[in-house]
Amino acid sequence: MKTPADILYRPRGRFRSNHAGPHGSSEVGGFGVFRDQAPFLRYPDARRIDLRATLRDPFGETHVRRFEQRSAIDVYAIVDLSASMGFVGAVDRFGVASDICAALAFSATRIGDRFGLIAGGAGLREDLFLPATRSRSAAMCAVKRLESIRPVSAHAESLVGAAKRLGAARKLVLLISDFRWPQTLIARVFESFALHDVLPVVLVDSVELSPPRWGLLELHDPETARRRLIVMRPALREKWVEAEAKRRKELIEIAAGRVRPPIFVEDRFDSHSLSSRLMAA
Repeated sequence: MKTPADILYRPRGRFRSNHAGPHGSSEVGGFGVFRDQAPFLRYPDARRIDLRATLRDPFGETHVRRFEQRSAIDVYAIVDLSASMGFVGAVDRFGVASDICAALAFSATRIGDRFGLIAGGAGLREDLFLPATRSRSAAMCAVKRLESIRPVSAHAESLVGAAKRLGAARKLVLLISDFRWPQTLIARVFESFALHDVLPVVLVDSVELSPPRWGLLELHDPETARRRLIVMRPALREKWVEAEAKRRKELIEIAAGRVRPPIFVEDRFDSHSLSSRLMAA
């Protein structure tokens, strides 16, 4: 396997962890970035007494400095295995999903975070499940197993239960899919991950967004195996484009208040572009 691309990401909010790492933490202690001051009686650490704050206190109370601890976090890739993820247009959609997982596994373990992988369609794939680990070799082997399969499930209902595999501690989750699901299912999946910091990564193919103005198109629904031949013309193309724009808008609206704003990856995976959006999200 070639060396995956390196990507950057930034979790939102504070995470609890027993391991030192590169991210901000809800834990406080004697080392790290200065956070605030607190009464000595609440945090009795004589080594951290702040003389200036103590002398300024009109009530003569002793103060200590508290520092924000840096911690490692668990990063999970949740991958949709419904049949629409197997679509091949301008690119192989599932190949793009696998590339993102490989980059995330490589990048997380490189900086001391733990990487985990969950994949499912109609049911969760136990053979692809990887609990969060710091082992880069284990993480990359899990991604390699993912690359070897093709998504064929009729739906993605199992992802509603995927959050149970994460436990109660907060995780950073990249939910990778084309999200061609019913709106009710999208909402249920987002709500099931309410305890976690979730980033929907939406895989988009330019062939779907911009069909030709004229020509015969054979439409194939991979999840129902139905085929349909249509004559594409400008008026129909306009309706098609409008429907895709509406679908994107609805996805953004469903995500609002439940998860972070979706990140749309059109065609090929670009590590620099994805990093900038993961850092800004």
